[in-house]
Amino acid sequence: MLSFFVSVNLHFSLTSLGIVPMKLFITIFTVVSSCMLLPAIAKPGAPKVKTIEIGATAPAFKLQGVDDKEYSLDTFKDYKYLMVIFTCNHCPDARATWGRLNTFAAEYEKKGVKVVAISSNSPAALMLWENGYSEFGDSFPEMKKVSTRRKFVFPYLYDGDTQEVAKAYGAQATPHTFIFGPERKLLYHGQFDDGRRDPGPPANNTAQNNIDALLAGKTIEKPVMRTFGCSTKWAWKKDWVADKEKEWQALEVSVEAADVAKVKELANNKTGKVRVINVWSTTCGPCVAEFPDLIDTYRRYQRRPFDLITISTDAKKDADAVKAFLVKEHLPTSPQSVKAMKKEGRTTNNYHYQSDDLDALANALDPKWTGPMPHTVVIAPNGKILYRHTGAFDPVELRAEIVKAIEGMSAAE
Repeated sequence: MLSFFVSVNLHFSLTSLGIVPMKLFITIFTVVSSCMLLPAIAKPGAPKVKTIEIGATAPAFKLQGVDDKEYSLDTFKDYKYLMVIFTCNHCPDARATWGRLNTFAAEYEKKGVKVVAISSNSPAALMLWENGYSEFGDSFPEMKKVSTRRKFVFPYLYDGDTQEVAKAYGAQATPHTFIFGPERKLLYHGQFDDGRRDPGPPANNTAQNNIDALLAGKTIEKPVMRTFGCSTKWAWKKDWVADKEKEWQALEVSVEAADVAKVKELANNKTGKVRVINVWSTTCGPCVAEFPDLIDTYRRYQRRPFDLITISTDAKKDADAVKAFLVKEHLPTSPQSVKAMKKEGRTTNNYHYQSDDLDALANALDPKWTGPMPHTVVIAPNGKILYRHTGAFDPVELRAEIVKAIEGMSAAE
């Protein structure tokens, strides 16, 4: 309230002197007051999280690992040093450390150092587009897949349901690293290294250098460092996710007729984006079954250089059925795609190929396609097909190909 009265008094002082016009003052006041009120409105139930201080005792925990075993601090009592790192599946900063972390964990376990990774993100608090750098989200089943694929040599534990461990430690971001000594007193917290989103060798192996110092009987020079990465996804954000879902469901769904020339244009992909084209039909069982995964995939990568096109091969007389299906499944154009679409002269991402000449369609899109549906291709910005699949696709496999293609674009720049 004090801020309000100060603002009002400031208004009378400045406007009466002719320094700030009334209209401008109202605009400024609206913005400032909105910013002051935002935390109370936007963060109902947000936890007050403070990182534990150097010298503090490691908070106890009991968590399930991806191997379905239960782990606690006592599980690691025989190790001289314990490194607890809060990480996750989706964050590009966290993902970039996996190889380096795995190598470190394998080499230093022999020296009495144990690495334990914890994912505390709430899967319900993640917007789909926040998964745009990975083929996986942050659920426990997906953690198991990541651990298996990456051949993790350290325990990977799940705290996403209650987030009590992240709150106790004060985990701010992913990855956030904590090093504890023999008495399990905190000796360091901050970055694992300075590699950020680059999976290659970092300039500064921060955590490794600190452990080397400790093993040599020295102290850590900088016991506290900043942690750069994706913020911890606290459960309170699920209400925000729900609001954004309502916004998505309110978007309009459209579909337009397409001829061979349009299909060829779409396949040539002059957008500068990775493009997925899916050929389907309302009468094709696998097409219908996989459509929710197709939409999910589009929403994951909508904020990256990515584009989705669907092409129905239903007969022209079934145009209403095609539109009804797209509306029911709800595949609108993402607001993130609108600007790029306008540059192409397009107004939709859904097309209905209404000709009976499917050979012409195949030749225009992918000459190697033999005809069965659904058929899905991943196309590079130059029109080169990077991946093709006939039949129902594996969502994880398709997403992995999309991520690889996008990362390939970045590496080539």
